[in-house]
Amino acid sequence: KIPVVPISGGLTLSGLAVPVKGGIVMDMRRMDRIVEVNEMSRYVVVESGVSQGKLLSFLKENYPMLRHSMPDAPPAASVVGNTLIYGSGHLSKHGAHSEMINGLEVVLGDGEILRLGSLAVSPYWFGRAPLPDLVSLFVNWFGTTGIVTRLSLKLYPAHPLRDMLIFLVQDPGTIPEAVSRITATDLMEDVLIVASRPPKSPSVISLLTVYLTAETPEELDFKKELSVDMFKDFGKEGSKIVFTPKEMLPQKLVHGFMEEPQYAAATADFKKGGGFEYVGVVLPLSMVPVAWKKGEDIAKKHGFDPLYTVRNVGLGHSVVFAFAYPFNRADEKSLKRSRDALADTNDMALEIGGTPWKSELEGQARIMARMDPMVLSVMHGIKKVMDPEGIMNPGNWEH
Repeated sequence: KIPVVPISGGLTLSGLAVPVKGGIVMDMRRMDRIVEVNEMSRYVVVESGVSQGKLLSFLKENYPMLRHSMPDAPPAASVVGNTLIYGSGHLSKHGAHSEMINGLEVVLGDGEILRLGSLAVSPYWFGRAPLPDLVSLFVNWFGTTGIVTRLSLKLYPAHPLRDMLIFLVQDPGTIPEAVSRITATDLMEDVLIVASRPPKSPSVISLLTVYLTAETPEELDFKKELSVDMFKDFGKEGSKIVFTPKEMLPQKLVHGFMEEPQYAAATADFKKGGGFEYVGVVLPLSMVPVAWKKGEDIAKKHGFDPLYTVRNVGLGHSVVFAFAYPFNRADEKSLKRSRDALADTNDMALEIGGTPWKSELEGQARIMARMDPMVLSVMHGIKKVMDPEGIMNPGNWEH
């Protein structure tokens, strides 16, 4: 009855692989084989230790016409780990990464092995439907129902040309309409909004970036022209979303926006204190302005400048809104300020109808305190069936 806590990349920032009740930390990083790529059906099967960087390099070298949705995480981050916690990335038009799972191989607490998705009845890992969807029993459960050892992930066409458009956001209240408008065209592969006050800047700068891909220069130019045109005279009182040619921006910034993945920590660590933490919240697109304003209030209360990242998920179906707080690891007051801001942000997210993402233990407790009691009861019932001895990453999702 020794607790078992799986870890692969160990980069969630919210301590999901910390053995809070003791036990064994099972390092999965040596299970790093890319088992199969099905080029025609566009999926890859990876073991739980495969990193984002390894898969990215492997596909570029061996299958240049295919790509996976790369998150803005360090290359050492785990493909399986990010996918199982509702990660999102540079192919956001296709939804969250958890929605790209075709199937899983899972080891349960008693040692039994489950193969889920099409693999339950077929030798192929091509999809989850039309079978009863048991894959979801291991998504966002943080290893409390079993240890995933293999995962089949959807791949997508890798177009030879990729570029972006940058727009200055003058009124955050117009973001929902702007994202809705651009996603309705289905021209983009990703929409990302960032807001920060760079060093020596007198104010917070908010930018909306639209990423486009194409097969030919003519197609790319057409998409750019159409995207720029749709924001002309945007807003009721003049333009609220202003197209900004890349030549007008610092080239270091432009290069950073085009990187895959983007190095988010470099932007967050303006205090040069060695760290940052954030609350990620899944929200309806319509709630972005409310979250934006309340985030400003929390930042001001705790002595921060707003530091936001907002990523579209699907075709405007939702967003992941990240509120980041840098800190100095050597300064206890700085650490406390960040912790207090994180707690207030978790509460705010739930109050406005959002759902905190990959929450730490305190965040999980806040979620469960607001959860429908019947849903909470069903969750605990499932946990007892899947892990009767209570050894799988105990402490997470416990009331």
